[in-house]
Amino acid sequence: MDFEPWWLIIVPVLFGLGWLAARFDFKQMLSESKQLPDSYFKGLNFLLNEEPDQAIDAFIEVAKLDPETTELHFALGSLFRRRGEMERAIRVHQSLLARTDLPEIERENAQFEIAQDFLKAGMLDRAEAAFEAVSQGRHAIAAVRALIHIYESGHDWPQAIATVKRLRHLVDEPVPQLIHYQCEQAETALKRREPQLEQAEQALNEAERAAKELGAKEGSRAATARIFMLRAQVAQLEQNLALQQFYLQEVLRVAPLYAGLIADQLMQCYEAQGLADQALRVLQKHYEQYPSVDVFTQVFKALRIHQGATTAWTFAREALHQYPSLLGLDRSLQLELQHPDNPEAAHVLGGDLTLLRTLVHKHTQRLDRYACQNCGFEAKHFYWQCPGCTHWETYAPKRLEEMQ
Repeated sequence: MDFEPWWLIIVPVLFGLGWLAARFDFKQMLSESKQLPDSYFKGLNFLLNEEPDQAIDAFIEVAKLDPETTELHFALGSLFRRRGEMERAIRVHQSLLARTDLPEIERENAQFEIAQDFLKAGMLDRAEAAFEAVSQGRHAIAAVRALIHIYESGHDWPQAIATVKRLRHLVDEPVPQLIHYQCEQAETALKRREPQLEQAEQALNEAERAAKELGAKEGSRAATARIFMLRAQVAQLEQNLALQQFYLQEVLRVAPLYAGLIADQLMQCYEAQGLADQALRVLQKHYEQYPSVDVFTQVFKALRIHQGATTAWTFAREALHQYPSLLGLDRSLQLELQHPDNPEAAHVLGGDLTLLRTLVHKHTQRLDRYACQNCGFEAKHFYWQCPGCTHWETYAPKRLEEMQ
C-alpha cells in the first residue's frame, strides 16, 4: 500500500481532538463532583467502611439538600424496605409521588415501589390499590403477580382466580396453584351451613379443566387426589355411596401415598354399604405396598371390631415388626382401651395396657405431626398450603415419624 503524505497531518489532528475531549470530560467531572454535597462522599465512605446506619443518615441529608436526586430516593427506599423500616420506606416514596415535576416513568416506578412497601408492611388494602394503579403499565406482570399473592393471603379465591386469568393474558406460563384455588372454592361451598353442591361441582369442573391445561408434565398427583377427595365428599352429601366409593378408590390409584388421608372415610363408605370385609381387604392390600400409620390404624380398628383382639393384635405384631412405629402401637393401644370389657387383649399382650399406653403416648406426641418440606413448619393437621411459607403441596402425607 502506497504512503500518502496527508496522513502526517491527520494523525496529529486526531490525537489533539482526543486529548481535548478527555480534558473536557475530566473538567466536567471535576465540576460535577464539586456540586455534590459533602454528605454524599461521607455516605460513600460509611458504605466502604461497612457502617450502613451512618451511610443512610448521610444519604438522607443529601436527599434533603438536593430533592432532584430521584435515583438516591429510590435507593434509600429500597434499602429501608430490605431493612424492615417500612415507615421510612413509605415516607421516601411518598415524597417522590408528591413532586409535581416528576416524569411519568419515574412516577410509575415510585408507585410500584410504594406498593411493595405496603405489601411488606402487611397493609394489604393499600397494597392492592397501589398495585392495581400500575397493573396496566411497565410493571404489569409483577403487579398482577403481587395481586394474586394478596388475594391468596386473604383467601379471596374468586379474585385470585380472576387475577390468574389476567396474568395468563400477559404472559404464557402455567399457574399450578389455580387448581387449588378452585378446590378451595369447592371446600368453601361444602362447608356452608347448607352445602352448595352445585357451586362445589362447578368449581371442581374448573379445577379439572385447569389440571388438563397444565398437561401431564406439569400436572400434580396431589392436586388430582384433592379433586377426587372433594368429589367423594360431594357424593357423600348426595348420599351416592357407590360414586363416593369410586372416587375414593381413584385416590388410591392416582396418589397411593395419600391413602392415609381417606382411610377412615373409605372404611365408613364401605361399611355403610355392608361391605366392611371388602374394605378391610382393600386397605390391607394397600398397606402391604404403601405402609402408613393411618391405614394401619383403620385396618387394626376394623379387625378389632369384626374379628376380635387376637386377630387384630396378630396383624399389629406382624405389621409393627416389619414397619416399626411407635405411633402405630400408640393408636392400637388407644383403640384397645375402648374395649375394657374384653379380657382377651390383656391375655394376648400381658401387662397393664393403660400404663403401657401412657408411656408410649408420651413419646409419640412430638412424632404425630406433619411438616412442611420447604420451611419445616409443623402442624397436627395436613395442609395443602403451608401456613408458614404459604407454598402449595409442600406437606408430605406422612407424619414426622414416617419421614425419618
